[in-house]
Amino acid sequence: YIVMDSQSIGADLTYAWPTNEIAVMGAEGAAGVVFRRQIAEADDPRAMRERMVKEYKAELMHPYYAAERGLVDDVIDPADTREVLVRGLAMLRTKHADLPSRKHGNPPT
Repeated sequence: YIVMDSQSIGADLTYAWPTNEIAVMGAEGAAGVVFRRQIAEADDPRAMRERMVKEYKAELMHPYYAAERGLVDDVIDPADTREVLVRGLAMLRTKHADLPSRKHGNPPT
């Protein structure tokens, strides 16, 4: 999400399908970091890790979580993708971005 398409790097519109998994890293790695203490202290660390991975996926990786926080503009039905993109491009057709002047350049010598 952060690298591929986010408002923080300049995307004007960000959409997701309901099946998207949105996260910086996979659930297995993230759960290992976020819940490391609970996993280490559990009677059965393997079972606790599996439970935490499922919980992480269910609660934090779905696009609705991202939409609730304003990280995506909308969660759209895949069948509506073309229509949504056409509307978005039409809205941005007259956009004009004032970019800052370049501090450094690479002039020919």
